[in-house]
Amino acid sequence: MKISTALLVLAAGASMAGTAGAADIVGNPKAAPNKIEQCIGCHGIPEYKGTFPEVYRVPKIGGQSAKYIEAALQAYKKGDRNHPSMRGIAASLSDQDIADIAAYYSQQSPSK
Repeated sequence: MKISTALLVLAAGASMAGTAGAADIVGNPKAAPNKIEQCIGCHGIPEYKGTFPEVYRVPKIGGQSAKYIEAALQAYKKGDRNHPSMRGIAASLSDQDIADIAAYYSQQSPSK
């Protein structure tokens, strides 16, 4: 009985520590230049149109809010947003990478 209670307390503590760690992540735009190579190829080209899986206009992300970019990348990473290329890219990013990229693009001027 005591062992089961101790295991439950340890598991709860580990779960809360993981949640606190994720909440403590702060984006650093200066750390992003080495992380955005995959982004620039589509999102950095004016009027770019992608052709996979269908033809669509690639959105410009410069000037978007950091929270929006983070939420979008996390949704691609989890599979809640469906785009094969974005899902693969987002899956390769850590939570810190996502925060850094979001901070970087949120400080850019919005594209016209």
